[in-house]
Amino acid sequence: MDISCVGAIIRDDEGRIVVIRRGREPGAGGWSIPGGRIEPGETPVDAVRREVLEETGLQIDVGEVAGEAVLPGQSPSDRYLVADYFATVTAGTTTHPQAGDDADDVRWVTGSEFLELEVTPELARTLQSWRTWE
Repeated sequence: MDISCVGAIIRDDEGRIVVIRRGREPGAGGWSIPGGRIEPGETPVDAVRREVLEETGLQIDVGEVAGEAVLPGQSPSDRYLVADYFATVTAGTTTHPQAGDDADDVRWVTGSEFLELEVTPELARTLQSWRTWE
């Protein structure tokens, strides 16, 4: 079954992005960008805003699609269809993320700091190919 998901590449003026350490599967214990499943009746942009708020406490303005990826699901018949969006923190709101929902930790990182985290090689290559830190 195809499962529609979204993610957010939240950038700031200092060249950093927000990352979360996943508290649940898939990818428990690993670092990723905030995101998750699109709920029934929800638009992708609304899903991005909701997931980011739940996982980081940040309010965001959602920009253009950075790219799309197809990831294996938890069962052999499942796959995640992920659209990742560039985003920024909404002006006048907090820029200090706090882990929530299924995130064990959350932080701002530079590109070099990101590469030192336990992330999947595919995520690191994908974010670099989408010019995340440019």
